[in-house]
Amino acid sequence: MTAPAPPVTLSRPPLALSVASFVSSFDRFAVGPMLVLIALDLRVPLAAAVAAASGYYLAYGLTQPLWGVLSDRFGRLPVMRGALLGAAVAGVVSALMPALGTLVGARVVAGACFGAVIPTSLTYVGDTVAPSIRQRALSDLMGATALGTAVATGLGGVLADLVDWRAVFAISAACALACAAGLRTVPEPPRGAMGGLGTHVGAVLADRWALLVFALAFVEGAVLLGVMPFLAPALQHHGVSAAVAGLAAAVYGIGLWLLTRLVKRLTQRWPPTALIAVGGAQMCVGYALVAAHVSLPTVMAAALLFGGGWSFMHSSLQTWATSVAPRARGTAVAFFAAALFVGSAVSSWAGGPAAESGAYGLLFGVAAAVALPLTVVAVVGRHRYAARTGAAGSLPAEGARGQAE
Repeated sequence: MTAPAPPVTLSRPPLALSVASFVSSFDRFAVGPMLVLIALDLRVPLAAAVAAASGYYLAYGLTQPLWGVLSDRFGRLPVMRGALLGAAVAGVVSALMPALGTLVGARVVAGACFGAVIPTSLTYVGDTVAPSIRQRALSDLMGATALGTAVATGLGGVLADLVDWRAVFAISAACALACAAGLRTVPEPPRGAMGGLGTHVGAVLADRWALLVFALAFVEGAVLLGVMPFLAPALQHHGVSAAVAGLAAAVYGIGLWLLTRLVKRLTQRWPPTALIAVGGAQMCVGYALVAAHVSLPTVMAAALLFGGGWSFMHSSLQTWATSVAPRARGTAVAFFAAALFVGSAVSSWAGGPAAESGAYGLLFGVAAAVALPLTVVAVVGRHRYAARTGAAGSLPAEGARGQAE
């Protein structure tokens, strides 16, 4: 009989895990600045080309529960390595596809495979980092994803404009293969013993706080991840090149990376409700700016605010997700990510016709209107969760509860 794995106690994510998260984020965000070029090259309407993004997001989201259950049953690292190998193959196929239908199919597979990386990385942090400092560690992981986002939105548009959009998918595939090899050095954390699939899923879905967090993630994904990729096409609609539009949208990743550093410092002084409120306010203001007028300055300002919104709000929500069902943490985080990306897929699909007709003001205005109640419900819900569980809204006190569980 195999001896149980020794405890793994860390204060930050392993480097190989952060690099894998970088690559996953790069692959997910690179397509936004390329949508117009893909539509032109394949001779299809922009609304049809958006399927390459929405199909990816939908697969990314819908496969999360599967990856979560598999990681709870078979281990975090084996699941990530296998998924990255699948993503590498799908990336190569994406680079070779000559028609939109086959391209969308390849991107769906890529989204399904890359979908394992970041949620399983979050779960790994939940397994190995004490609750009292967990949001700081998650901020480090978010910094890696932010860099991936910045490089994708900037480099993706430039490469697509100057070389070919297919080269971006090939680069992503090569990086995924390298990450699968690099993760072999990362230690596997121990996991609590649980029963079969029904036990894992039932433990999560029976928790009403978990259901609230999933609902918030769905709306957050719709508001930010689903609508934000239209920033670059909105600029291109006003005559800006794909390269410049991508670089402008890349401010999001830069802002996200910088502001995660700030959030990491504030987590020990601000309660989660304050972080969520500040993040939601930034999202509202950002969408109001581009709803009023689309230009290089307003898009760059909005992208910076969205980076702040994601840093403050999303890091707080995902930290909450790692705590609501600790005995099935992988499954809980997977459902959280599923809700997030299904929301983004629904939103990007619904926004395609508006983008095709150039109604970007309406699209961004609706996003601003939805961001406000999202923020209010998230703040109130997080406050009530702290009061009901005795966490008092602070991460150090919440850490004591997590260790007791």
